[in-house]
Amino acid sequence: MTRIYILLALIMLIWGFNLSALAVLVKNVEPITLTSFRIFIAGISVLIITKIMGLFRLPTKNEWKTIAIITIFNVAMHHTFLAIGLTKTSGANASIILGGAPLVTMLFAIVLLRQHISKLRMGGFFIGFIGIVTTSLASGEGLSSFSSGDIFIFLSMAMQAFSFILISKLNPTFDPRLLTGYMLVVGSVFIFIVSLFIEKDIGQITKLFEPKLGSIFLFSAIIATAFGHMVYNYAVKYVGPTETAIFVNLNTFFALFGTVLFLGETLYKGHYIGLALIVIGVFVGSGTVDYVWKRRREKRAY
Repeated sequence: MTRIYILLALIMLIWGFNLSALAVLVKNVEPITLTSFRIFIAGISVLIITKIMGLFRLPTKNEWKTIAIITIFNVAMHHTFLAIGLTKTSGANASIILGGAPLVTMLFAIVLLRQHISKLRMGGFFIGFIGIVTTSLASGEGLSSFSSGDIFIFLSMAMQAFSFILISKLNPTFDPRLLTGYMLVVGSVFIFIVSLFIEKDIGQITKLFEPKLGSIFLFSAIIATAFGHMVYNYAVKYVGPTETAIFVNLNTFFALFGTVLFLGETLYKGHYIGLALIVIGVFVGSGTVDYVWKRRREKRAY
């Protein structure tokens, strides 16, 4: 369990830095076209890795159905709505809405999986969300007015949260890392078709052959998307959707430091307060505090 939690923290670090990478990439390639190619490369990379690990095999007919159902929500709808939403709303709005993912995942788990969540852990989820809000508004730019982009961002977040429940509920009969590879490849095809209708200029992807942009793209596709989603989906199946979702709050923590390191942005006092709340929320919401208290009670009993 500890090893998986450490890996999840590492993935959040990578995903946080990936936000800076995407900020650079979308200035050169339109978001939906970029997303389709990024996810396709990630999917092929995952399948190659699973082949090396001895996990690769072709899905059965029923397994293809499972892949298709999860892919619709986890890849196709999530990434498409996210790409569209980011072009229509502010960064502060998007950060706060995406920061609600652990809360929405928790609600789905309670309703659909009948999962019991202690009051202490629920408090951790809310503390983490308050940290997200505090961090997002710390720069003083404020929360911009409601827009259609906010709806797309919310739908993106909700679709991904629901997909985590599906991974747990449908309990795919093959390794979740292999599931990730097929999901990414199938989902990328759907997103590419959408990009043809919305953006139409496929030729822009040739910009990624430039050394600097190419290296950033490969980091985003192979390290952040391929490796990141392999580990995260593995954790969803073996640890649980609620336990893994709370770690998503660390995205904001690491993303902020990424913008300072790579984009030269500034941290304000409110950022540090928000980040402290996020860390506290992760420790409480993940069950770490519950576990420590339980061990202390057991020791006192003896």
